[in-house]
Amino acid sequence: MSMTLRKRDRLPSRMADWLNPISSIWDRDFFDTNLDFFTRRVVSVPSVNITETPNDYVLEVAAPGLKREDFKLAVEDHALSISAENTDEKKEEKDGYCRQEYTFNSFQRSFALPDQVKEGEISATYTDGILKITVPKTTESVAQPAHTIPVS
Repeated sequence: MSMTLRKRDRLPSRMADWLNPISSIWDRDFFDTNLDFFTRRVVSVPSVNITETPNDYVLEVAAPGLKREDFKLAVEDHALSISAENTDEKKEEKDGYCRQEYTFNSFQRSFALPDQVKEGEISATYTDGILKITVPKTTESVAQPAHTIPVS
């Protein structure tokens, strides 16, 4: 099995700020306190354990804090795609101050499937923060149409 991992690197813009700090200062508003260090979110991609048994492959995705409805699993062109989106809203009022934050988390991972798997029988369960995907093996190679996989 092989996997594709996509990450976005912010190095070029940060490198430009470091190489030319004066330009960076003049481009900002006077009251811009640049709290980027505190507010920037690190894009995290969940860890995946992949095991092989005599009858199937098992993928275990560590994704705590999500609900089973947040996941989307699909198979197309011998590739298993796992994605999730979660939006959360928090509102806090205390001593005349009001703070409201929206949180948006998402990820996507793709795995190439071997030819000898039963793509139509892939199943998934989500329990205690672990998404468990079972990919049954077969001895024959049969092309399957694209489809989605429900998470139970």
